[in-house]
Amino acid sequence: MKTTLVVMAAGMGSRYGGLKQMDSFGPGGESILEYSIYDAKLAGFDEVVFIIKKEHEELFKEKIGRKIEERMAVQYVFQDIHDIPAGFQVPENRIKPWGTGHAVYSARNAVKNPFCVINADDYYGKEAFQLIHDYLSEQKEPYRYCMVGYILKNTLTEHGHVARGICTINESGYLTRIVERTKIQVFYDGTKYYDEKTSDWTEVDPMSIVSMNMWGFTPEFFDKLKEQFVLFLSDEDRNLETAEFYLPFAVDELLSSGTAKVRVLKSKDLWYGVTYAEDKPRVKEAILKMVREGKYPEKL
Repeated sequence: MKTTLVVMAAGMGSRYGGLKQMDSFGPGGESILEYSIYDAKLAGFDEVVFIIKKEHEELFKEKIGRKIEERMAVQYVFQDIHDIPAGFQVPENRIKPWGTGHAVYSARNAVKNPFCVINADDYYGKEAFQLIHDYLSEQKEPYRYCMVGYILKNTLTEHGHVARGICTINESGYLTRIVERTKIQVFYDGTKYYDEKTSDWTEVDPMSIVSMNMWGFTPEFFDKLKEQFVLFLSDEDRNLETAEFYLPFAVDELLSSGTAKVRVLKSKDLWYGVTYAEDKPRVKEAILKMVREGKYPEKL
């Protein structure tokens, strides 16, 4: 069975100060994304679909796309703010795209196989790709999905707040709840998230399992994603000038309704990512160490 890697690479990098999905981290100038593609291909993924912004197309192809095209089949889709279900309009003052759920929705016409979704600027590790590929290859039933979970404390930065999907997992290893916390930060007295409803910082267990947007889905997910997007846009209490349709929102609704089951896969590999420019030296050092240990060639 063929499998597809779907890469969310349309982010604007406002906190990083640039397009981090194209920045250099490896000793040969490689981006984090190039390591993910390398690992995905070794795991057995057959093709990659890049979700990018139209205005970044030529730069993205020049920096990354054309190198990847030499190794595996590539498609490009654009995350366009106006690409929303019929019957809805984009608010006049909306500037940003609609979030990670909308990013995946943008790929609905390009993806025909079981697929893995990742962020372009996160390093997930070889084992994570192998786990998801094997799960997708063996899955025969619809609405049986998976995700790779990471320990919250290992995904935080000392340079500011981050967004993470906090997971609740049952004894059988299945996800029962996921809540997107858009601001999680380390303070002198613990790890806390900002509660938008109460405007307070609330403690969160640093050993919590979180989603780093590494998901495994089968193609019928796109139909359910559209349904959830319609509900999101239909909510009269939501400020559609700024609100974002996060991928975990859609997954959580499918869990709550009993429509889907999500197996949580646990990788022993460490996750690395860059939210802020100050995170870059640590990630570069980690990649260099893996190259010296022989886990990657000096030049991909």
